[in-house]
Amino acid sequence: MWIWFGLAALALIGELSSGTFYLLLIALGFAGGGLAALAGLALPWQLVACALISLLGLLTLRKSGFLKKREVNSARNADVNLDIGRSVQVSQWDDNGLAAVQYRGATWQAELEPGAARTTGAHEIVALRGSRLVVRPR
Repeated sequence: MWIWFGLAALALIGELSSGTFYLLLIALGFAGGGLAALAGLALPWQLVACALISLLGLLTLRKSGFLKKREVNSARNADVNLDIGRSVQVSQWDDNGLAAVQYRGATWQAELEPGAARTTGAHEIVALRGSRLVVRPR
């Protein structure tokens, strides 16, 4: 009987170190198994209680949308990609709308942001598309 509560405590400790909600649900399931043991139910029913409580908790969290990942467009997010917002110098554009620019000690291929005017001079990096910088005039 006490093994269930010990396992629940271990799962809670693991939850505190990992920061996910999955181990919390497992800890609740273990606690449910312990309560079933306290009620005098046989081991198969304790296992069923543990599994049901864990699965019901998971389904509840999934339905609430709390576990959904917030998608971040890393190609345009300056918090994810530190190149966003930096300056490059464009000396000329080729016929394909591309330019070779020096950035961080290397030559990069740059393309113009859709709708931006094709000019030379200082440009700001607004996104990365693969290994190509997407820029717009400053």
